[in-house]
Amino acid sequence: MAPRSEAPGTKRKLANGSKVYSSKKPKFEKRLPRREEPEEAVSDDSEVSDFSDLDDGGAPLSKGESQAESDLAVRPKYNGDQSGKVFEKGQNSRESHIKQRQLAQDRKSQKPLADELHRTKKLWERLRLKSKVPKDERQKLVEELFEITTGRMKEFALKHDAVRVVQTAIKYATPERRKMIARELRGAYPLLAESKYAKFLIGKLLVKGDEEVRDMIVPEFFGKVRKLINHPEASWILDDIYRGIATKEQKAILLREWYGAEFQIFRQTQESGSTPSAELSEILEEQPSKRGPIMRYLLDMTNQLIQKKMTGFTILHDAMYQYYINVKPGGEEAREYMEMIKEDENGDLLKNMAFTKSGARLVCLLLAYGTAKDRKQILKTYKDTFQLMSSDSNGHMIILAAYDLIDDTVLTSKSIVSELLGKTEQDEVPNLVIAANDLNARLTIRYPLEGTSKVLFDAGHADDLKLLKELWEIRKITSKKDPETRRKELVAALSPSLLSAIALSPLDLISTSYGTQLVTEALLSCVGDKSEALQAIASTAKGNPNGDEEPTDSSEDLVNEFAGREHISKAPHGGRMFKTLIAGGHFDKATKRIIPVDPPLRFADILYPFIKDHVVAWATGPSSFVVLSLMEADDFSHKKDLTKILKEKKNVLEKAATEETPEQKAAKEAAKEAAEANGEDKKAVKKKSKKAGAVKEAPVGNMGSKLLLEKLKA
Repeated sequence: MAPRSEAPGTKRKLANGSKVYSSKKPKFEKRLPRREEPEEAVSDDSEVSDFSDLDDGGAPLSKGESQAESDLAVRPKYNGDQSGKVFEKGQNSRESHIKQRQLAQDRKSQKPLADELHRTKKLWERLRLKSKVPKDERQKLVEELFEITTGRMKEFALKHDAVRVVQTAIKYATPERRKMIARELRGAYPLLAESKYAKFLIGKLLVKGDEEVRDMIVPEFFGKVRKLINHPEASWILDDIYRGIATKEQKAILLREWYGAEFQIFRQTQESGSTPSAELSEILEEQPSKRGPIMRYLLDMTNQLIQKKMTGFTILHDAMYQYYINVKPGGEEAREYMEMIKEDENGDLLKNMAFTKSGARLVCLLLAYGTAKDRKQILKTYKDTFQLMSSDSNGHMIILAAYDLIDDTVLTSKSIVSELLGKTEQDEVPNLVIAANDLNARLTIRYPLEGTSKVLFDAGHADDLKLLKELWEIRKITSKKDPETRRKELVAALSPSLLSAIALSPLDLISTSYGTQLVTEALLSCVGDKSEALQAIASTAKGNPNGDEEPTDSSEDLVNEFAGREHISKAPHGGRMFKTLIAGGHFDKATKRIIPVDPPLRFADILYPFIKDHVVAWATGPSSFVVLSLMEADDFSHKKDLTKILKEKKNVLEKAATEETPEQKAAKEAAKEAAEANGEDKKAVKKKSKKAGAVKEAPVGNMGSKLLLEKLKA
């Protein structure tokens, strides 16, 4: 055994001469904790006077302590102004705290703008109570606020506790005063953007200001994009300016700085006075020798932000899109770029890209050029996000691209369709009603059913159709499946959910114009058993269109269901839906005939029992063309019965064909009121009509009733 005098942890020899290291930790005697006063909330530069432990009731220091430690406990600390004033401890902690607060207040009052800052804070406290301050009082407070801050805006804006005062000044300022504030803050905007609080001042000034204010602020960010886009605070205000405030030329200048350091210095193109372009293809065409440095610089900047998880910026997505469209499809650069995007662990990059224009277009190109494995991973990243994407003006394009590009329709239906429509019957109806009436989401449901029809892709979605055509060209190289086969497989995946939702809740779906369009397309294009869905839609026509019938016991439930709803025959979209379903197909303009679906719907026979008791009201109402369609339908088996009823009520049809309809009366009254509002009298209208020549009179009477009378005569 080693003697106790040996230090623990040292080597020792065993009896056999071998060496071993002691594994025991050294033991130290624990000292009793020293009694201390509770910490006081004192600022960093506060003064602390010398005091002894005995004055505070503590135990005296042991003699074994070093002289330095004892000196440290009693050494006075002086404040920053070298005044020699020291903090004297009170007899108890309460008095000490009061003295500390007083000392902190004295020190604060010695700082620049102390009195002005104190007064402006009081004004701000009053002004922020918008609903409780009378207008006259608020005006006086604003005037006083501007008297204090004018000429000192920059000093106030750079203080974290005073910047809110400048924001209040902007809120209640006149346009001229806002311009004055913007001029005073010149040269400080990049610094303000880096502040946690002052960045909101820039946003408020840009929102409240005009074009002159914008042109003062935006140019100050030129040449500083690389620095600010990597800053945790300034990056957001820079992207807000780029996305929503900057002009097209200003956006081009900001984006060009992603292409290299020279674009930060030389911000104009070579030709003096020419408009700068952010199209990387044009720059590379003018300077092909600089392609390597430009592409490396752009890749480095984008990779920096991706690694920092700062991927929500529109300017970043624009830069990434410019990079990808200027690399060779399928080349090494394109593959490396795909891997860089896929390596984002949480998928935040792809999710953020879905909600910007350039980002969504880039994802569509990645789907087009990617392998089956790449496409599967992209869809997996968007799990639980498709429903949100479907209603977005940019995100819905990724869903349409997936429909057209992914050959594995089973994967598409499981990943996208099940999430859009819902996985249970309870979710299908509300999800479908919302999607049917959303301008973007309706495309994600109806596109497989009706393709690129003009009704679906109106002028507002012209860019969507243009992008789809580009993807179709790429698909010829990257896809093996026939497009029509892919579409039919998607329709088969959609059909069960659509038909089930229509059968469960027809009234909710046909309550709007977009809803009736979806129902019509679903019943014409879906595959499977449609009988329940057709029966449910036909049942919505039950009841008296004029609403003057006493409800019977058998119809009581239906009346309760229709309570508060306008009868479907009164809605123009309802009449169009029934006409199309009776015809059994769409009208082809090229051949000028109806193209029936296979198998035929035979909707005329399904609908007639529900409207038979009130068919005359239908024939003389807004949806009279529905009855006319029944008369013209080849597969209608009750034509003789309908003709007999109409002949018996021929006088009612003649009256409806000659008298003004309620719609015509309303239009006439509206035109008369508009003429009176414009100050035109009858003589002026007659003079205009003589100069313009013969004016066509508006038709009078129900046109459907007129055509039915002609049918009866024949």
